[in-house]
Amino acid sequence: MSEYWCELVWTRTGIERDVVLSILDGRIASVTPDRPVPAGASVLPGLTLPGLANAHSHAFHRALRGRTQSGTGTFWTWRDQMYKAAGRLDPDTYLALARAVYAEMALAGITSVGEFHYLHHGPDGTPYDDPNAMGHALIEAARQAGVRLTLLDTCYLHGGLTADGHQPLQGVQRRFGDGTSDGWYERWSALRGDANTRIGAAIHSVRAFAKADDYAGWAARTEGVPVHVHLSEQPAENAACVAHYGLTPTGLLDAHGFWSPNATAVHATHLTDADIAALARSGAGVCFCPTTERDLADGIGPAGDLVRSGVPLSLGSDSQAVIDLFEEARAVELDERLRTGRRGHFTSAALLAYATTVGHRALGWPDAGRIEAGALADLTTIGLDSVRLAGTMPRLAGEAAVFAAAAGDVTHVLVDGRVVVRDGVHQLVDAVPQALTTAIHDLFR
Repeated sequence: MSEYWCELVWTRTGIERDVVLSILDGRIASVTPDRPVPAGASVLPGLTLPGLANAHSHAFHRALRGRTQSGTGTFWTWRDQMYKAAGRLDPDTYLALARAVYAEMALAGITSVGEFHYLHHGPDGTPYDDPNAMGHALIEAARQAGVRLTLLDTCYLHGGLTADGHQPLQGVQRRFGDGTSDGWYERWSALRGDANTRIGAAIHSVRAFAKADDYAGWAARTEGVPVHVHLSEQPAENAACVAHYGLTPTGLLDAHGFWSPNATAVHATHLTDADIAALARSGAGVCFCPTTERDLADGIGPAGDLVRSGVPLSLGSDSQAVIDLFEEARAVELDERLRTGRRGHFTSAALLAYATTVGHRALGWPDAGRIEAGALADLTTIGLDSVRLAGTMPRLAGEAAVFAAAAGDVTHVLVDGRVVVRDGVHQLVDAVPQALTTAIHDLFR
C-alpha cells in the first residue's frame, strides 16, 4: 500500500481538497478528502487529475513537426510529405521514434494512447518475417515509455475513392495494405494484448475500404474490441463517397452495420444532421483532434450538435502538431464559440471528462480515467505555481486547468501506481528531447 497526499483533486463530483489517495496493486483503494499529510505519504502539490487519454495518435507524424509548416497547401499536399516520412521507417527506427513520442506524451500527462497503426509492412509492401513487427515495435515502445497502449491495427486496402470507384494502393501506400480483408484479419488475429496493451482495430476510411470488402463482416469479426475509423475529415471524401455510393461516409457505414457503442469516428468534421442522428442512434463516439484539424485546415466539427444528440466526445493529438490534451480540450469549447458566435457551450468538467473518462472508454480501458476506489491508479498532477496558473482559486482549479494549463505544467504522472514522471522528469526514458532529436534525425538522414 502506498499513499499520496494531494493538495487538490478533480473528481466527477467536483474539486476536493487535502485528499489522501491509497493505492494497492495498481488500483486506487480509497479516496479520503480533508486529511492532513499522513506520515510517509508522498505529497502532490497542485491539482491532481485522472491520467489523460490520447484517443487518436499517429506516432510517426511527430517527425513532421515544423517540417510541414512553411508555405501553403491543403490536407492533400501535407499528406504527400507525410508519405515520405512513412516510407523511411522500419521496426528499429519506429521503436526508437515511438518510444520518444510516447515519453513526450507521458510528460504531457497522457497515461493511455490509442495508436491508429497502418505502417504494417516493408516500404514496397513485402511483409516482414514477423508480419506484425511494426505493431510489436509500438507495443514495446509504449511499455518502455510507461504508458498504456491501445493498438488500433488498421485495415487499409485501397489508395483512394473517386466517383468511378476505389483506386489501387500506390507507392508507399503498399506498405499499409494486406491485400484483402481476410489477409488483414489473419495478421491482426495474431496480435496479443497484455497488462499494458489492448488490441483494437480500425478501418482507415471509406477511401481505403470498399463496400465489396464487407463492412458488416469486418465489424462482426472485431466485435467486442474498440474499433475506430477516420470519418468525413475532408469535404472531398464526402463528395467522392456520395458520388460513388449515393451515401455519406457515415451513411455508408450505417447501412452496413458498422456503428456500435465500441466504435469511434475520428474527426467527423463534415457531418449532416442525418449523420449525427445515425451516430447517436448507434451509441458510437467521436474523437476530435482540434490542433490537427486546424493545422491541416480541415474545418471545425459540430461538437455542440454531437453532444446535444448524446454522442460522447474524446480527444486525440493525431498528427502531433503539438502534444497537449489541455489544448485539445479547450479547443472544443473555443472552436464552438467561433462556429456559433456564442460562449459557454461546455463545462470544464465535461471537457476534462472528454480528456479522461470518455477517452479511456473509447480505448477499451473502462477502469481508468477517474479518481475513485477501484479505478486504475493512473494520475496526472499539474502545478499551480507556473505563470499560467499562478493565483488559481481552488474551487476554480478545473476551469484554470482547461482554459490556461499547458503540457509543461505537468509535474507528476503515475500509471498503474508506478511513478513515470516526477517533478517534470521522465523516470524511464532519459533525456526525452535528445531522444526525439536523435530518432527524427536518424529518420531523415
